[in-house]
Amino acid sequence: MTIETKADVADIRGAMREFLRAFESFKEANDQRLAAIEGKKADVLLEEKVARINKALDEQKAALDRLALGAQRPARGQAAAPADEKKTAFLRYMRAGDAAGLHALEEKAISLGGAPDHGYLAPDETERLINAALRSVSPIRQIASVREIGSNVFKKPVSVSGAASGWVGETDARAETTAPGVSAIDFPTMELYAMPAASQTLLDDSVVDIEQWLADETQAEFAAQEGAAFVAGDGVTQPKGFLSYATAAEGTQTFGEIGYIATGVDGAFPAANPSDILFDLIYAPKAAYRANGRFVMNRSVVGAIRKFKDANGDYLWRPSLEAGAPASLLGYPVSEAEDMPDIASGSVSIAFGDFQRGYLIVDRQGVRVLRDPFSAKPYVLFYTTKRVGGGVQNFDAIKLLKFSAA
Repeated sequence: MTIETKADVADIRGAMREFLRAFESFKEANDQRLAAIEGKKADVLLEEKVARINKALDEQKAALDRLALGAQRPARGQAAAPADEKKTAFLRYMRAGDAAGLHALEEKAISLGGAPDHGYLAPDETERLINAALRSVSPIRQIASVREIGSNVFKKPVSVSGAASGWVGETDARAETTAPGVSAIDFPTMELYAMPAASQTLLDDSVVDIEQWLADETQAEFAAQEGAAFVAGDGVTQPKGFLSYATAAEGTQTFGEIGYIATGVDGAFPAANPSDILFDLIYAPKAAYRANGRFVMNRSVVGAIRKFKDANGDYLWRPSLEAGAPASLLGYPVSEAEDMPDIASGSVSIAFGDFQRGYLIVDRQGVRVLRDPFSAKPYVLFYTTKRVGGGVQNFDAIKLLKFSAA
């Protein structure tokens, strides 16, 4: 159950007010900067002021997101639900290193049992805690499709070409339709690990929720590794990121390639009407994918776009009025993924599309934990592993913006 205290609410509302005030200050300073540029009287101090406020906005937004995330976590110290046999044995193993109960249970399991030197399967409740904590901080996991599987590879059939069709009269002869081209995309899972450390004093403290502690400690490491892999992973020892696929200019791509729109300027937006290229990117996917479309970029690219205005003088980037919700750009939500590239020569720094239909994450069921009290005395290490895969499942659903001349 999610519990939000009065202090949480007050802190979040106060941070939200400060953030919105900072954005108004940013707009005022940026308007002055643009007016100076139009009057051919560029002001270095104004440029520095805008950059300073822009950076402060990023920091305040990050702090606001942390507050919102903290308010969503369950309160500690609540009465625990009755423990089952597996959970009781797992907690005994975590706290005291007594693996007899877990070993006996896993010996009975046919499909998921394993050798003690590989660790023991965490209870389902612990796995759910880790996955829930991971989703709350992993930007791509929040917007992609996620599927649980029981094997090391998930094979997804896809239609390469549709069957022939057409209109005919009531008594006209029907031409034989061709069979659709069907292929399969493999999504292998790779091993992801984290190794949090705990003191024996913490483990002996019965008030500490050890399962929640493990979820909290592993989420940051798992999220950092996943975030990089889902964006640019090589697909060999890690999931394949959507930026690792072959690309081609929009309209010339074939199956297995992702289409891109070029800015027309190497390493930059066009000097005149730079926002026009964002409209081109939005309308690159078909309408079916625009309905649930969103932008994905890192914080520095957001900072650059935050200065853009439309013909009426309104800013294209708009902050969310709700803590924890994404800002919007041209009416579409913006997901900040710090592993997206900065703007540079030939960089692919912005993605747009329906990531739920375009990118698939596969989680193999089962989180393993190996207790190691020897390697870092007096601390106890918990070598925690899970298997994760990922890749593009629909190449039409995601489009890229390439900062190049063509």
